[in-house]
Amino acid sequence: MEEIEGDRWPDPPAGATRLTAAVHAVRRRPVSALGPEDLRLLIRQNIGLPHLLPRAVDVLRADPLVEGDLYEGDLLSTVLTRDRAAWAGAPQAARALRLIVAAMDDVPPCLQGEVDDFLALSARL
Repeated sequence: MEEIEGDRWPDPPAGATRLTAAVHAVRRRPVSALGPEDLRLLIRQNIGLPHLLPRAVDVLRADPLVEGDLYEGDLLSTVLTRDRAAWAGAPQAARALRLIVAAMDDVPPCLQGEVDDFLALSARL
């Protein structure tokens, strides 16, 4: 992300939280090297969304319920819950994600509300 955005963050301050340290470390990796958990972590913090949402959708295309470090479908949940402005900046990814979730036969009950909300939001993009 640092290379894409041209914005190098300094090292996290002493005593930084584990989350802050992890975000700083992951942000230094090439986007092509980011796995599901890395994507989930950065997207959840609304970092680099125009670049990371399309990458996450590519990962979800292969396995919509891919698991980061939390639970099955955690990347999907994180992506689905980004706001309208984030998706307005990545309309092709939004359309692709609509197709992915519409094709899911068995949406876990814990994700159904997020899927429904995303479908309603993305219909207006």
